[in-house]
Amino acid sequence: MKLDLKVMECVPNVSEGRDLGKVGELADLLRASPGISLLHVTSDADHNRSVFTCLGEPRALLSAATAFCARAFELIDMRQHTGCHPRMGAVDVVPFVPLGGTTMVEAVAVAHELGEAVGAMGVPVYFYEEAALQEERRNLADVRRGEYECLPERANGCGPVPDAGPHDFNPRSGACLIGARRPLIAFNVNLGTADVTVAQTIARTIRESSGGMPAVKALGVELKELGIVQVSMNLVDYRRTGMHQVLEAIRREAARFGVPVLESELIGLLPLEAVEDSLRHCLQMREFDSSRIIEAHLLRSSSSPESSR
Repeated sequence: MKLDLKVMECVPNVSEGRDLGKVGELADLLRASPGISLLHVTSDADHNRSVFTCLGEPRALLSAATAFCARAFELIDMRQHTGCHPRMGAVDVVPFVPLGGTTMVEAVAVAHELGEAVGAMGVPVYFYEEAALQEERRNLADVRRGEYECLPERANGCGPVPDAGPHDFNPRSGACLIGARRPLIAFNVNLGTADVTVAQTIARTIRESSGGMPAVKALGVELKELGIVQVSMNLVDYRRTGMHQVLEAIRREAARFGVPVLESELIGLLPLEAVEDSLRHCLQMREFDSSRIIEAHLLRSSSSPESSR
């Protein structure tokens, strides 16, 4: 199902998942921003990270993201941050995703404009994915290697210099990574063990960089509050590897250790096409697509030119 609306998705990730008062203030800021909708907020104490999913017209999203970053830098102090998720800054990543009639070129332009605004706030900025100014910075994991702790060395000339903003180390805010990308699925699987090496071994087996499944990024982390471990993933191209495929692979690998899969977890939102693929597989319903979903017809109807007359 394709719509011709001129919209983008923006998914800012901040390095705060424990102080829900701060998270709530940032969510309220987005809710009050004209021209956009805050669709979802996910916070995790072990990751110490929150993910905000917004939708709106590109210029409105740019304005909201700029105000969001400014307030997040005031609220979050990286000198006090601990958590199991990789991170470089208070506002760790801000990806823009073109949807409907919006192009990737437009998403890149918005990402670069936000980067200049964040740089002017005194925070070093690196552009990644389609917004990267250098080919070696396309992969987020490469740009974030060394995390927050490597930033003092980078400021001293040992490592890549920022694409925007100061080259000096900002101990309070760290650095901000801003990008433009296609839709991805942030998908986690929790395992019934406290042995983090099990999750790390499985992550290494399934991720593409280790010779595993295409378009899968994965790491194994410990969820101390729950007393279990997790395979935390980004499925960067769900058409190449879907949720059902990676879940089956994790089940198979976990069984080798005698460990059960407890549950899976979606962070943020996902494309309808990905749901279609998983339903086709799980229900063995070969011809299933969104035309079989009642609400899909309502959405088409509400977005048609006739409905606005």
